[in-house]
Amino acid sequence: MSELIFGSDLIEEVDRLHRQMASVFSGLPSSIRASRFGTYPQINIGSTDDSVEIVVFAPGIDPSKLEVTVDKGLLTISGERQRPETTADTRPYAQERFAGSFRRAVELPRDADPDRVQARYLNGCLSISVGKRETSKPRTIAIQ
Repeated sequence: MSELIFGSDLIEEVDRLHRQMASVFSGLPSSIRASRFGTYPQINIGSTDDSVEIVVFAPGIDPSKLEVTVDKGLLTISGERQRPETTADTRPYAQERFAGSFRRAVELPRDADPDRVQARYLNGCLSISVGKRETSKPRTIAIQ
């Protein structure tokens, strides 16, 4: 009787749909606090009249393991975050902290001057300031 109502194709279809959903969501983080690969480190970008300000949140990273480069209007931040040390008898059952190499690229606006980049690391934050070209700054025109 159940085959008359549901049919065997329905069960196979539900099983296929379940497998597809599992494959789609397999790359998502295990919790709301976990980061997806490729989105670490998190960054904030802002702009002033004189510069583009980028803050990279990278706590626990040795500043000597960070690299900032600018090439053809693209600012790249790369580095490596070490896995925290654990004892031999520790068996993790959840890991929300990414460990390994990372690379983030930020497209700079056209008025950014790649020759005027400064970076400093303080309290787990890498602050990068990219100056703007003088020609792009607002100026007052004298009326004659």
